[in-house]
Amino acid sequence: MGLFERDAAMTSMQGLLAEAVGGKGRVVMVTGVVATGKSELLHAFAEQALERGALPLVASATQAESDIPLGVLGQLFQNAPLREDVRAVAADLLREGAEMASPAKGDRVEQVDVQIVHSLCAVLLSLAERHPLAIVVDDVHLADRASLLCLSYLVRRSRYAPLVAVFSQAEYRRHMHGFFATELLRQPHCTAVRLAPLSYGAALGMTAERLGEAAAEELTPEWHTLSGGNPLLLRGLIEDHETGGSAPAERYGEAVLSCLHRADPGLMQVAGWLAVLDDPALLERLLGSGTASVSDAMHWLETAGLLESGHFRAEIARRTVLAELSDEVRRSVHRRAAELLHEEGAADVVIAEHLLGADATDLPWAVPVLETAALHRLDDGAVTAAVDYLKLAWRGCTDERRRTTIATVLMRAEWRINPSSPAEHLAELTDALHNGTLRGSDAVVLARALLWHGKVDDACQVLEHLKESGDTEPQTVAELIGTRLWLRCSAPPLLAHVNRSTSEQAREAVLPVRVSRRLESIKALTSVLTRGPRERILGTVERILHSSRLDEMSMDTVESSLLALTYGGWPEKAAPWCDAFIEEAQSRSAPARRARLTAIRAEIAMRRGDLETAASCARQALELIPPASWGVTVGGPLANLMLASTAMGQYDNALAQVNTPVPDAMLQTRFGLHYLHARGRYHLAVDHPAAALRDFRFCGELMAEWEMDTPGFIAWRTDAAEALIRMGEQAEARALIKEQLSRCGPTASRTHGIALRLLAATSELRHRPMLLRQSTDRLQTCGDRYELARSLFDLTEAFHSVGEFRRAGIIASRTRTLAQECGAQPLSQALDGDGAATAEGQGSEISKVVAILSDAERRVAGLAAVGYTNREIAAKLFITVSTVEQHLTRIYRKLGITQRSDLPPNLELSPSMR
Repeated sequence: MGLFERDAAMTSMQGLLAEAVGGKGRVVMVTGVVATGKSELLHAFAEQALERGALPLVASATQAESDIPLGVLGQLFQNAPLREDVRAVAADLLREGAEMASPAKGDRVEQVDVQIVHSLCAVLLSLAERHPLAIVVDDVHLADRASLLCLSYLVRRSRYAPLVAVFSQAEYRRHMHGFFATELLRQPHCTAVRLAPLSYGAALGMTAERLGEAAAEELTPEWHTLSGGNPLLLRGLIEDHETGGSAPAERYGEAVLSCLHRADPGLMQVAGWLAVLDDPALLERLLGSGTASVSDAMHWLETAGLLESGHFRAEIARRTVLAELSDEVRRSVHRRAAELLHEEGAADVVIAEHLLGADATDLPWAVPVLETAALHRLDDGAVTAAVDYLKLAWRGCTDERRRTTIATVLMRAEWRINPSSPAEHLAELTDALHNGTLRGSDAVVLARALLWHGKVDDACQVLEHLKESGDTEPQTVAELIGTRLWLRCSAPPLLAHVNRSTSEQAREAVLPVRVSRRLESIKALTSVLTRGPRERILGTVERILHSSRLDEMSMDTVESSLLALTYGGWPEKAAPWCDAFIEEAQSRSAPARRARLTAIRAEIAMRRGDLETAASCARQALELIPPASWGVTVGGPLANLMLASTAMGQYDNALAQVNTPVPDAMLQTRFGLHYLHARGRYHLAVDHPAAALRDFRFCGELMAEWEMDTPGFIAWRTDAAEALIRMGEQAEARALIKEQLSRCGPTASRTHGIALRLLAATSELRHRPMLLRQSTDRLQTCGDRYELARSLFDLTEAFHSVGEFRRAGIIASRTRTLAQECGAQPLSQALDGDGAATAEGQGSEISKVVAILSDAERRVAGLAAVGYTNREIAAKLFITVSTVEQHLTRIYRKLGITQRSDLPPNLELSPSMR
């Protein structure tokens, strides 16, 4: 690369060279931070000197050779064109001077005999008389003292000699031999040249030379900032880009290390500590704010382009420097930082991060700091950090009681990331229960964890232990109440192991607001599952959701509230809440919670007939947490994936879920009911009605035993009836349907609509259209597009059966559209294409109707188009039959048609018209 933005320096040095050739000795000291192009400038100058008739003698000092006496001067003589006798004399002088300058053991002061210095310089001055000399020494700050003494002597006697001496030296370095620069700069024939970092224009030109102008225009703004104008760092960025990288990488990192290794060793230490701490203010406090060297070092690192405002310009730079440090050094820095911050009274989360980096558990205050910091991190949603703090605290805690408490909190925290992780703590906590160090609310948490993992017997033992202990602490009472309510709606067989008196204690206890909210939400879900939905529950649940967030205690609150809405017949209200909480779980890095909420989202989508969303959400939930980690709750996502796949005709996918291993204990929980229902639907779809009937009846028996037989939860009777119809057992099927209808309250529109569809299947042909229209009316109000499509499909067939082919075609067209929208492929394939109206051209036809007809006429036309009689239209719109006939007469005249079968088939109906 060229000498970008170094033209002025080169021009100045060329002028001094010309003066030196003319007999006026000149000295140049080139300074600048490392890697700003000093070496390139000196090498270019040496070539220029040769072209202009001067003899260049070049040497380069290094850290490795800085202890070799007269090493740098020897390099100059090695390149000098001397006669053999003069070379031999010079070699003897160098050898003798080196022997004299070699320090004795423990003595670091090199001394050189003045006569030897004089004689060596005389050789060079004599050579200059015969041929103008250009002496060039790069990185002179690393040269040995003996060489510097000789060069200093030479410079003082070269003022009127044809000789130019050019030296380069890094700034902000603690030089062992600081006398040399001072001596040079006080000489009247010495000129100082300082190389500054590259400007934006120079960086642009440097980049364009390698990558072209277009790439340079795009990349230079970021790269100039990342390099701080340091040519070496910029070159590293360019090379990273050339190797296919889009961000600072290996070459840039190597350039950062090169800058540091070529500088003062103390700077590497400061950079290393800063890489560990990433806090310049803390670094100054650790190393001593009164120490000027720290401020100087930070200033140098900024000037060199490594730092900006006290921080590394690129994260790769910090990580590269960090990798250069040993584990021992890193831990030591973190430990010192933790101790200082603790003395200063810093926040626990800040101290905990350094304790973690130091892996320090022996400090007397470390464990409580880590515990408190973990709780703060859990509140903030930084679950992974909280788990790390708790693991360290658990390892360092020596008090068994406290260690058990930490293990319980750790188990709950790990649950947020992966529910299978806490399994490793179950045995330890169970032992702690028996030896008395695990008590109260922590024991309740253990019981729920055991149940989650299918260890029902162990969970029952824990609950019995609590029952016998009679613990009356408010926190324990609150946990037991919540657990009892949760068991009532999730695992009823375990209820017997929880003391009923906790409900009485709850009325007497003063519970925190969020605990009360949690209990209220679980009560709402229990009410929906055991007694069916009530309008007041909707208001209660929405109020709770408005004030909930996904902190440590509220996951039960959120889940229970969302399920209460879903099972209560309000899935459309649950959907936006669920989406918002999923987003919050994602932002909090809580994959387990996100998975559980996504599984609920699948349930919501399934009840709205959105099969593709249901399948996608269920599949995503099982990817976020693998099936083996779901424990007994796996029945939820598996069931919805099974149901959606079956409805979409993806029977292989559904079978894969049927074959997925599940815990035996799942059938003692609500999740097992979902699973049995979904498996029965699969068996029914693949023409195994007897197997389906067994699943449905088993599901119904459990629901009845657990007093959870409500139509909004799982309408097992309608599914069992469908299986019986397939088996030819019409009477038994009709009895089940009648029973289901008798259980449907005013809010059970979905189940009512499904039951009416199946009732039509067991009724005479002439009654089916009426029953199926009632079914579609119900299903339209609940918003389940899949079940609506099924009823419309049956209505199409019913109209065909009674010879009303025009109506059948109209309904078939609408059914096809609906089936395609919700992904019900079997329904779409089963529709008779001959009876379906074509969709082509209907858009313009309907637009014409909208433009011509009045609102009242359009309402009548819409109902007439989907097959309603004049009397039915009159009842729907609360008008007389005569008014309907008058509207139809005007409609026919306006549209130029003679009968209702000519009406556009896909007129949209408003909710009030449906």
